[in-house]
Amino acid sequence: MSWFDLSMTREKTELEAKRHEGKTLRYLAIEPDGYDPAKKYPMIILLHGFGAHMGDLAGLAPAIDAAGYVYICPNAPIPFEIGPGMTGFGWTYPRRIPQELRRADDVDSVVDMLATLVDEVTAQYATEPGQIILGGFSQGGMMTYRYGLPNPDKFKGLVVLSGVAPDADTMKERLPDDRSQPIFIAHGTGDMVIEVRMARDTREFLEAEGYAPMYKEYGMAHEISQQTLNDLAEWIRNTLPPASGG
Repeated sequence: MSWFDLSMTREKTELEAKRHEGKTLRYLAIEPDGYDPAKKYPMIILLHGFGAHMGDLAGLAPAIDAAGYVYICPNAPIPFEIGPGMTGFGWTYPRRIPQELRRADDVDSVVDMLATLVDEVTAQYATEPGQIILGGFSQGGMMTYRYGLPNPDKFKGLVVLSGVAPDADTMKERLPDDRSQPIFIAHGTGDMVIEVRMARDTREFLEAEGYAPMYKEYGMAHEISQQTLNDLAEWIRNTLPPASGG
């Protein structure tokens, strides 16, 4: 997978990832270069994939914009042994993809955990409603759809990388009247974990429900390529501009 290590960017930026024990979830808070507590920054919340942890997407921060946003990277609540002496975390319990995952009935409690976390961090950083991008990779992308679509007043836009929406029956009853929320979807044509046809199905579902997502396919597997990141950074800056001077 093509991740960006935050530690590798320290010579070029002053970004620092601070660990916090939240009320419901642990998380990393990454403050921008030259952080000024008196200034109001827009926020980007990134949800990692199954088997990873809160540090997994933290390295995207300097690649998106090092000075204009506060980044929050929550840790999923459910631990799993992914190898001898190795622990990963998930937003739901292990199940087959896509059928059981998309009909997961244990997601509501995790959505509540995320909602509490968002209230906590937006209060901490005085982030105004509608000044947040919510995004996720793989299973984190599913959680982005599940939590983000019903809350357009809270989230300016959604980002789903190599992910898939819950099934239509689960989502339809939760969709808001306002379907203008910007959505960025990126998927690899060679993804063997979540096949690209599933991303296409999600795009068709969203369009049928009145959304107009920006949908892009890339010649990659279940990962985030450099081109994906370039396109994502541009979309984020256009959708939710960074703080002045960022």
